[in-house]
Amino acid sequence: MSIQYVTRVVDTLKRRYPGEPEFHQAVNEVLDSLTPVFEKNKEFEEAGILERIVEPERQIIFSIPWVDDAGKVHVNRGIRVQYNSALGPYKGGIRFHPSVNTSIIKFLGFEQTFKNSLTGLMLGGGKGGTDFDPKGRSDNEIMRFCQSFMTELYRHIDADTDVPAGDIGVGAREIGYMFGHYKRIRNVFHGVFTGKGLLYGGSIGRKEATGFGCVYFCNEMLKDRQTGFENKKVLISGSGNVAIYAAEKAISFGAKVVAMSDSGGYVYDEGGINLEVLKRLKELERKRISEYAKEVKSAKYTEGCSGIWSIPCDIALPCATQNELDGNAAQALVKNGCIAVAEGANMPSTPEAVKVFLDAKIAYGPGKAANAGGVSTSGLEMSQNSMRLSWTFDEVDAKLRQIMINIHATARNTAAEYNTPGNLVNGANIAGFLKVARVMMAYGL
Repeated sequence: MSIQYVTRVVDTLKRRYPGEPEFHQAVNEVLDSLTPVFEKNKEFEEAGILERIVEPERQIIFSIPWVDDAGKVHVNRGIRVQYNSALGPYKGGIRFHPSVNTSIIKFLGFEQTFKNSLTGLMLGGGKGGTDFDPKGRSDNEIMRFCQSFMTELYRHIDADTDVPAGDIGVGAREIGYMFGHYKRIRNVFHGVFTGKGLLYGGSIGRKEATGFGCVYFCNEMLKDRQTGFENKKVLISGSGNVAIYAAEKAISFGAKVVAMSDSGGYVYDEGGINLEVLKRLKELERKRISEYAKEVKSAKYTEGCSGIWSIPCDIALPCATQNELDGNAAQALVKNGCIAVAEGANMPSTPEAVKVFLDAKIAYGPGKAANAGGVSTSGLEMSQNSMRLSWTFDEVDAKLRQIMINIHATARNTAAEYNTPGNLVNGANIAGFLKVARVMMAYGL
C-alpha cells in the first residue's frame, strides 16, 4: 500500500495547487525516496503524516507599496511560507528576485524543512521573498522597499517563531535595513534575523558558510572514493556568496577553479580563476562577470550561462539557482570525466540531470545536504545571539565542518540502511523526513 499512499498524496497535491511546477518537482523528488519508509513505518500512513508534511502550516501574501527616487509609486508582492515548525522556529531566507512566486517559495520552504532537519539543530523550515528586482536600484530605494516589506512582515516573525535570513538578492545591506526597521517597530533587540552585520549580532563565518559547507560535504564524498580536491579541475556556476566561497575553499584544498558564471554568461580561465579579482568585481563593485575577462587576459567570456557545463572538469558545483543544470548538461559532465557533483544552490539539477548522475554512479550531493552549511551557521548565529556571545571564525568554521561531516555520514548511512548504498539523494531525503515525522508523531495532531 505504501506506493499507492505516496502516489495518492502527490496526485491530491497537484490538483490542489495546479500551476506550481517547482513545488511539485520538490515534493516528487523527496517522496520518490520514501516508499521504503512507509513499508517499515505503517503508523506514519495511519497518522496522515505525509498529507500533513506536504502542506505548509501557514502562507502569508501581502502587498509592498514603495516610492522610487523619482517619486513614482510601485507595488510588489511579498510572500512568507511558514512550512513546518516541528523541530523549532521556522527558518529560511528571503529572496528578492523578479521570478519569485508561490511555487518557488513553497518549493524552497519544503526543501528547507528537511535540510534544517539534517543539520541536527532545532530549526523548522520556512522561506520568503518578493518579486522586487534590486538590480539598478539606489541604496535609498532599497532601504525604502525593505522598510515597507518589514512593515507587514514584522507581525509574523520573532526570534522564537520565525527567523528569516538572506537569499538571492538579499545580503548584509538588505538585512540591515529590515532588521533596523523591525527593531524600531517592535522595540526589541534579539536574533530575529540571521546574516546580520558583525557589529549588531551577526556571526563571523556566515558569509562563507554555504560555499565552505558545500566543499566540506563534497570532500567527504571524495574521501569515500579514496580521493580529494587536490589537483582537480572545478566548475562553479554563479558568482555570489555561495560560489565565491566554494571557490575559495576548493582552492585552499588544492583544486583549480577554471570557470564561474552569472546570469549573463560565464568566464573560463584555464590557469585558474583569480579569486581576488573576482571578489573585487562582484562584492565591492557589483559588476557583471564579463568584466573579469576584460581585466584577466587569460580568461574568455561566453554569453549564456548554461554552456559552463560543457567544459571538461573533475568536480562540478552548481551554486546559482534552481533547474540550471539539465539532462544534456549532466550527460556532458559525465562524458567529460566529472567524478563528483555537489549542489551549492537549491535544486539546481533537473530530475533528468539527477537521474544521469545516479545512473553513472558518480558522487552526487543533493542541495538539501550539500548546501546546508548556510542554515547551519545561521543556527550557530541564533545560539550566539541567545547567549549574547560572539565566537571566533575558527570556532564557527570548526562547528560548520563537523556539521557537514555529520550530514554526509547520516545520508550515507541511511542510504545503506534502506538498501540504496551510495545514493545520497535517498539517504538525505529519508533521514531528513524521519526526524520531522517522528517529532510530529510525538505531538499528536
